[in-house]
Order: sequence, then C-alpha cells, then structure tokens
Amino acid sequence: MDTLTRITPTVWQLAFPVGHVYAVALPGDGFALVDTGVPGSAPAVLDALARLGGRPGQLRQIVLTHSHADHAGSAADLVAATGARVLAGALDAPYLRGTAPEPPPVLTPAERPLHERITADLAAAGGPPPRPVEVDVELREGDTLDGWPEPVRVLHVPGHTPGGIALHLPDSRLLFPGDIIGADPAGERVVLGPFNVAREVAVASFRRLAALDDVDTVCVPHGGPVVGRAREVLAAATPETDWL
Repeated sequence: MDTLTRITPTVWQLAFPVGHVYAVALPGDGFALVDTGVPGSAPAVLDALARLGGRPGQLRQIVLTHSHADHAGSAADLVAATGARVLAGALDAPYLRGTAPEPPPVLTPAERPLHERITADLAAAGGPPPRPVEVDVELREGDTLDGWPEPVRVLHVPGHTPGGIALHLPDSRLLFPGDIIGADPAGERVVLGPFNVAREVAVASFRRLAALDDVDTVCVPHGGPVVGRAREVLAAATPETDWL
C-alpha cells in the first residue's frame, strides 16, 4: 500500500518512488489531483481516494503541473475510470495530447547519470507507456481554479518544460511547485529540479516561487514536503549552483 500522508486538513500526499501525487478535498465531497504518477499508477491512486472516502466518480479535476510521464503518465487511465476533467499549462497541452513531440531536457554533467539511472529503473519496472490525454482546460498565468475550497492562483513557471505551472494557495500558505523545486526526503533542503529544457529559465522560475511571501508549505513532487518552514528553507536555496 502506498503511503498516504495528510499535509493540511484538505491536502494529502500519495508517495510514489518517482513522482508523488497530491489529493485535494473539494467542497461537496469531491476531489482533485495534482499530477497522476507514472503510467500504471491509476489503481494505487484510486485506492488512495477510496481510503479518503471517495468514489471514482467524485474525482472532478486532474491538474497536471507539466507533461512529463512521471506526472501525467496515468492521467488518461484516471480520466477513463472517473470522467475527471484535465487542466494543464497551455504550452504543455500539445505534448499531453500527443500532437507535438515533447522537447528533451538539456542535461548537465551531474544530471546525466541520474537521468540514465531513473530511465533504466522505469524500463526495468516494465510499466506501460504513457497514453495521450485530452486537456480540457488550458491554464495560463493569472488564471484561477474553480471549485476548490479556497482561491488558487495559477503561475506559469517555465524552464523545466515550456508550459509548466505552479499552484499557489495563499489562504493555506501552500504551494504546488511542480518540478521547479525538489527536496530531500525530510523536506529540510530544497534544490532546483533537474532535467530542464532551459536551465536559466528554470532558475528564474525557482527564484520567483521562492520570493512568494505567503508560503509556509511546499508540496514537492520529488522528496519530502516542506511543512511549516518553507520561507527559511527556500531562502537557503542555491538553485544557480545545483546539478552542476
């Protein structure tokens, strides 16, 4: 059984070896997901929703922070099982739909062996390939999400992919940064997420997120969530020198 950890009264982390999924309780007994895990993760995600008291039909939204397979890989299966709507950054929508090839990352020397190891591990696991998924709502900078228990700001944070997005919940002082920010397992140190298509742009996106005043909790997709002391942890980050 995958680990399900409560982050706030309405947010839970479903931890996977690669690419965590976050579930959000919506008003009226509904749920949203932030990302979906690698291909083949749908049964575990649906099991987690069941543990939270949710039925498949109660999954209303799937918000994809970007197009990579460890985040969007199970979106098509979850849509088929639940009828949920998919929301994603407008510039990543063609990659998710399968109508344009996804740009490859520009790897630094330090990133190359990690990328090779993760790719080999995923291949050895024998999971299915990702399937294209329709994007029902293309999100852009300044958009807000409907149906959540509090206001949600959409931030365009390119660099990891062209159309990456972050979700900022000022009332809860919570941030879903996508792969712009990663953390160590304890959530005590954060780094620039590796495998970027445009490193300098990703660093600028990191600095933008780190400068947000009203963030105490960062729900990273890789590593442990930074809970309660995000300002201090983000202020100590050095993304310009990460992965070099």
